[in-house]
Amino acid sequence: MGTVKITVIDKIARQDLQRKFGTKDFKDGDDTSCDKFKIGDTFSYSSGEGVPAGFCAWAWADINRDAEALKNGANFAWIKPEGTQIACCTDGLRPVFFKIERTG
Repeated sequence: MGTVKITVIDKIARQDLQRKFGTKDFKDGDDTSCDKFKIGDTFSYSSGEGVPAGFCAWAWADINRDAEALKNGANFAWIKPEGTQIACCTDGLRPVFFKIERTG
């Protein structure tokens, strides 16, 4: 069984949807993207660890199957290089994008 590295590669703030459906007020110019992660944050995951320390449990629920697959040797034919996946959390107002790479 291997190890994977998870890197935050992007965050999006859908302010149009936040205004329509969100519960928080904000002003134009406010950063309304997810405040749990910063672009460039990295996490490591290997067998039996559960949610990586400091990782959002909701985001982990969305990407853990990809991390498990890579950790166990899978490749995704539509992603290059081999041993890599791009995944995101399902927060429709503030999604975060992750690069998941097999490292060992």
